[in-house]
Amino acid sequence: MLELKALLLTQGMHGMISQVEGLAKALGLSFKHQTIELKSFWNIIPPKISPISENLVKNKFVCDCKVVISCGRKSVIPSVALKKRLGNEIFNIHIQDPKISFKHFDLIVSPEHDNLKGENVINTTGAIHYLTKKEIMDNSQYLGIEKDKRRELVAFIIGGPNKYYKYSEKQIHELFNKVKTLFTPDKFKIIIIPSYRTPENILKKAFNTFNVDHHVVKTIDKKAYLSALAISNYIVVTCDSTSMISEAATTGKPVYIAMMNSLKPTGRFKKFYSQLRDLGITRELENTVESWSYNKLNEVTRIAPIVKTKMKKNGII
Repeated sequence: MLELKALLLTQGMHGMISQVEGLAKALGLSFKHQTIELKSFWNIIPPKISPISENLVKNKFVCDCKVVISCGRKSVIPSVALKKRLGNEIFNIHIQDPKISFKHFDLIVSPEHDNLKGENVINTTGAIHYLTKKEIMDNSQYLGIEKDKRRELVAFIIGGPNKYYKYSEKQIHELFNKVKTLFTPDKFKIIIIPSYRTPENILKKAFNTFNVDHHVVKTIDKKAYLSALAISNYIVVTCDSTSMISEAATTGKPVYIAMMNSLKPTGRFKKFYSQLRDLGITRELENTVESWSYNKLNEVTRIAPIVKTKMKKNGII
């Protein structure tokens, strides 16, 4: 198994990289990343009406791997085009809803809140990712924040605007004040962790709000993120990122979801929130601080044997 290599196709966004790399690692594959850039016109055309052609890709690349793992809209057609050309020589897996016929893939890995069903579909609770318990603990000392008996630690992980959540100045002002008021500095030390999607103005506001009594990480720093997950007693994650909420759920620590008003109906998000709440993993951030425990969420480890069985059936391993 270790001699097999995977080609990982994404648009280069952190959440997508985390998912494809997480699956490759769980399968014991060596791997290489390929960032997909489509030619200008095809950037705006949905996969379901795009031609299946490798010519849609701006930067040509070589597929010298037996396994192709893709994630994101732009990677759909390149994966399908490779499968069309190479057939059973490769095993192609797409993560999330490809928005085209499932028959183009050997396997689709999709979170349950996407409501995908099919013979070649594996459903997961939340998003899969590349974080491991060992990696989290190996970075526990990175921030240099010592625990003390007087104050518990809170990781406040901030996402960024998307098509569902605007991150308006008013909403962020209210959210930051809520977190600051709930986790008072006499009992808690808050560690602010930005993500790749956190706008500069939101990060600046976070610094102005929390820098006196707490700790604000002012740059995108994976090690700081892992360190905060390792040492915190509580985790607060903004509601816009199923990936970061899923990653927080690997810790077994109380995970609060900081809700915001949405721009449009969020049925998929609501199903995800309900699922993790029913599993005892998350609660909405309200007006009290409580502690609880649950079975750690580690979906990529659970599905890896299922994927391997499919690969054996197809003669890849």
